[in-house]
Amino acid sequence: MEIRHAYRDNKELRDSFNELAEKVFGLNFEGWYQNGFWKEAYDPYSVIEDGKVVSNISVNRCDMNYKGKTVHLIQLGTVMTDPDYRGRGYARLLMERVMEDIKDADGIYLYGNDSVAEFYPKFGFTEGKEYCFSKGVKIAGDRSAQAVPMSNKEDWDKMVNILSETAQNADMYMVNNTGLYMFYLSQFMRENTFYIPDLDTYAIAEIEDGTLILHAVIGTGDVDKVIESFGNDITHVLLNFTPKDTEGYTKNEVTEEDSHFFVRGKFFEENKDFAFMFQSITHA
Repeated sequence: MEIRHAYRDNKELRDSFNELAEKVFGLNFEGWYQNGFWKEAYDPYSVIEDGKVVSNISVNRCDMNYKGKTVHLIQLGTVMTDPDYRGRGYARLLMERVMEDIKDADGIYLYGNDSVAEFYPKFGFTEGKEYCFSKGVKIAGDRSAQAVPMSNKEDWDKMVNILSETAQNADMYMVNNTGLYMFYLSQFMRENTFYIPDLDTYAIAEIEDGTLILHAVIGTGDVDKVIESFGNDITHVLLNFTPKDTEGYTKNEVTEEDSHFFVRGKFFEENKDFAFMFQSITHA
């Protein structure tokens, strides 16, 4: 048994990692890798037995622009163990190794289910809170937001450049990790990118029964004007990010059945009274 990481270009181990992810979560990262979006910022730490990945915790370097300053945060994700290898303490061994390697981060966070609610506090984590913002809206005009094709690698690479070069209109958003954004935008959120010409601003959004779920505003466009650009079919808006201006919005704690938000580190200690939400399209 050994612990390996930084092996994404090792096809044998990558294939084994994908096999385990398929088995546990129904996920496969191969397309993400082949399209060039699996970068160094996503680093699986894995227990290897006989050349096979049997347990894993992935380290995601999620730098955040927080009120104009860069904060170095780590998100842990893709925590999984092959059912045939559970009960051997592999998750604990991985956590000990990972926590030693990332001890200089400004903060560490992760999302876990009920089954691990007592595991992560053993490593200094506490349960944190996230808050989303929503409001009802009345929009007079028709929709002007234009759907942006995200159907092939050329389209995706253009979005990488936009994400790399353009600030977002939010109090907190991820930087230096376009790969994690593209995990979503190049796969199951291909139809969720929009451009608002009058504002020269992009939006990542979903529309469900008159509700606009806004994941990101890329550019300097006013958030309310971005919302208006989606037209009079929209009667309610939900922000899945932390806005700069919360006036007029209702703040609600994010709650999800069988889900816990764990945090550790000075960033979370110093900002425990700040009502924030990590963008849902940056969850690993």
